[in-house]
Amino acid sequence: MGVDIRLEWGSEGVAALGADCAVLVVVDVLSFCTTTDLVLGNGGRVLPVRWHDQRGEEAAKARGATLAGEKHWTLRPSSVTEIPSGTLLALPSPNGATLCDAAATAGAVVLAGCLRNATAVAARAAELADGSPIGVIPAGERWGIDIRTEVKTFGPLRPCVEDQLGAGAIVAALSGYGRLSAEARLAAVAAKATDIPEALAECSSGRELAAAGHGNDVTLAAQLDMSSMVPVLRNGILEDL
Repeated sequence: MGVDIRLEWGSEGVAALGADCAVLVVVDVLSFCTTTDLVLGNGGRVLPVRWHDQRGEEAAKARGATLAGEKHWTLRPSSVTEIPSGTLLALPSPNGATLCDAAATAGAVVLAGCLRNATAVAARAAELADGSPIGVIPAGERWGIDIRTEVKTFGPLRPCVEDQLGAGAIVAALSGYGRLSAEARLAAVAAKATDIPEALAECSSGRELAAAGHGNDVTLAAQLDMSSMVPVLRNGILEDL
């Protein structure tokens, strides 16, 4: 018997599932997909840019995008809560944005999911896949990456609590779509059994952000199903379609 909903981590997960799944859902809770959800909720759009990709940044500007960091909008969710409607934000990140760009070449429809929009993204994924397999890709972190430096070398995958829970919430909302892989089933069980705000506050990523004075970003990211936005990648841009 085949599997209808699969879960694999990071860029390797995109490579493993891209050819077999009609829809890929990239999950980067802290912070790319959460920030994307908030931008779309304010009527904006997001252009994912690979991390430290100067050509990608220049191409984004040529399309009329504002590069994150040029104004007060950054990768942090709390920086975009009042972003003006109509803004096209070019948003680089080492995980979510980089994976969205990679997934765009896999032939599947690409969605950006997080805790805030888990149920909405699941419903749209089921509609778009129309019975074909769905792949859920928790981005994870990368050891050795520091977004405050210019270091370009990616270390090995660092699985993280927040993306496991975000992916699990999406899988749980796909209940009834079809047979789950063991990895997807485990993530769904964890999401349903966990106090999500507490887990995000206590996990490594959450504690790192809080220590840097960004605890509100964790609070925003932990708000389960607060949004109906479904970021769909079309022509390199994530928009609510």
